[in-house]
Amino acid sequence: MPKPVIFTISAVWDDEASVWSGHCDDIPAAADAPTLDELLAKISAMALDLLPDNHPGVDPTSVFVQITAMREAEPAVA
Repeated sequence: MPKPVIFTISAVWDDEASVWSGHCDDIPAAADAPTLDELLAKISAMALDLLPDNHPGVDPTSVFVQITAMREAEPAVA
């Protein structure tokens, strides 16, 4: 099994647009989606599409994508 290659997506919640905006400079890729799962799916697909051009020696089966998400804390509803 090839050594895992992990790409980190930095995601931030855009309250005005009601979407998660994420990017990964290592791939490079950027996308918006209403949920983190959808954002992960979009950028995962982009990562595999862009892999040969940006990381030609990396085996696609060794690619993992992780999300670091940031959103403003909201008070609990009573």
